[in-house]
Amino acid sequence: MADEVDYEALPTTSVATNMLAGALAGITEHTVMYPLDSVKTRMQVLSPSPQAIYSGVANALSRITTAEGFATLWRGVNSVIVGAGPAHALYFASYEKCKEVFSNMDNGYHHVSHAMAGACATIVSDGLMNPFDVVKQRMQVHGSTYRGVTEAALDIFRKEGLSAFYISYPTTLMMTIPFQSIHFATYEYFRKYLNPSGKYDPKTHIVSGAIAGAAAAALTNPLDVAKTLLQTRGAVVDQTIRHASGLAEAFRLIYQRHGLVGFTMGARARILSHMPATAICWTTYEFMKMILSQQPGFQKEPIQLAETPQG
Repeated sequence: MADEVDYEALPTTSVATNMLAGALAGITEHTVMYPLDSVKTRMQVLSPSPQAIYSGVANALSRITTAEGFATLWRGVNSVIVGAGPAHALYFASYEKCKEVFSNMDNGYHHVSHAMAGACATIVSDGLMNPFDVVKQRMQVHGSTYRGVTEAALDIFRKEGLSAFYISYPTTLMMTIPFQSIHFATYEYFRKYLNPSGKYDPKTHIVSGAIAGAAAAALTNPLDVAKTLLQTRGAVVDQTIRHASGLAEAFRLIYQRHGLVGFTMGARARILSHMPATAICWTTYEFMKMILSQQPGFQKEPIQLAETPQG
């Protein structure tokens, strides 16, 4: 019988391994749950057309599919595929390296080091991903006529300039830094709590990832609503929204139009999207990191999960 793989002993400092595993994980995460992300974007638009006002996630999915076709839920997915690969490669490579550095300095406060590593990783990856996210959301909104990513990107650049791709970047960072800090700290906590032996266990990655994704998505939704407003401002006719220039103005408009409840717009769709997406992302990442690892003799033996202790 093959020996169990000591998962915690696998090398984690190989940049190439972390980048490739991260790229595959990011693409998988974003594409599988893309329809719910499309619904989330539609529900967060501050001044939607009458045809794009939905009473809930199920209602939105049904109406979009019936009125516009199932393919509409996937509009803009190519932008995510192109951007998510390199962005997540940088994301996970940065995370692993920063986690190693901070863990050597934190005197046992591992949750802090994981949160700090997550924050550093997101600054790097969001700088690359933000333009792709703008194009994606412009293609997701109701009434979008763009036939492809290139057409959308060129049209945005021609009409609004380069700044349109980065107008939301400060807001994105203000959202994703706490999002990823909560996400990574929660994931690492539950991964250790549910699997103290440190053996390779996909169930642990699925559960820990889902919990981490739900918590981070719920707590940062107000900032995501503001980000959507800034990224889709060029797609609405409301001139006040079209001239919104930053987070403070976005918050003011959201509160002015919808009160505090406005900051919860799209929250359910966002949580429903992030729970499985984050679980998929971490499961894919940890599995690919395992496979790509150069531990001697690893590929010659099958992966064996840790046995459950019998009572």
